[in-house]
Amino acid sequence: MNSPLTLGFSPCPNDTFMFHPLVHGLVDTGGLTYRERLEDVETLNQLALKGDLDVSKVSYHALGHIRDQYALLQSGSALGRGCGPLLVGTENLDPTSLKGKTIAVPGRYTTAMLLLQLFDPALNNFIVMPFNEIMDAVLSGNVDAGLIIHESRFTYQGFGLHKLLDLGEWWEGDTGLPIPLGGIVARRSLGAEIIGTIERTLRSGVEYGYRHPGEAARYIGQHAQEMSPEVCAAHIGLYVNNFSADLGDEGIKAISCLLQRAGQAGIIPASTTPLFI
Repeated sequence: MNSPLTLGFSPCPNDTFMFHPLVHGLVDTGGLTYRERLEDVETLNQLALKGDLDVSKVSYHALGHIRDQYALLQSGSALGRGCGPLLVGTENLDPTSLKGKTIAVPGRYTTAMLLLQLFDPALNNFIVMPFNEIMDAVLSGNVDAGLIIHESRFTYQGFGLHKLLDLGEWWEGDTGLPIPLGGIVARRSLGAEIIGTIERTLRSGVEYGYRHPGEAARYIGQHAQEMSPEVCAAHIGLYVNNFSADLGDEGIKAISCLLQRAGQAGIIPASTTPLFI
């Protein structure tokens, strides 16, 4: 393939850590080249829904809507334990008391949104806004609670906010499985050979990042300008793990369970298309 593949991922440290070796030619790409596009995860979800990207990071919620057009890769996922979205507020409330109250969420197709819907279908008064504006909206009283993701889980206490619910903790307790947040997908029309090459390259990139942890620091810092090095390191430590290199049986089971529950709840359409090509 001569023309570059469009490659979407977020500016969050876990993504820039994983994709740095690939976009800078530090691993064998099998002759493929990429044109990177960095956007927040909900923008990536929307782009994939429109079929605008060849390869992209997406929320697993979004995957439930695009799996007929995109295949999941075994490498590059954000999936683990102790890393779920948090519901926060200015007062220490029972989350089930929020029925009818306004809740800020980081995107219609985020896994955070899906998990909250699965936790309590009665919670339905959502206001979608960029993830980095949610804590301010809660503090200002513009919303009653906020669903936070990414680096906000490391900083919310410093703003005087209370954790009302840890959706990762709930998911793990209910299923015994790690929580699947986001994965890398490739357009099925690329074909099995090219998709296999992309998957191998990304796995090599994750492994390269682990072997050379300092090399990506400048690239990570360029795209995470408001984060301290300590928060960046904590972010990578939480969201990049063994599942990032290869989902394995447990990771696949967790993803399948999430999508099955979402389908049963009528949140995503039914599909018999295999996750992988």
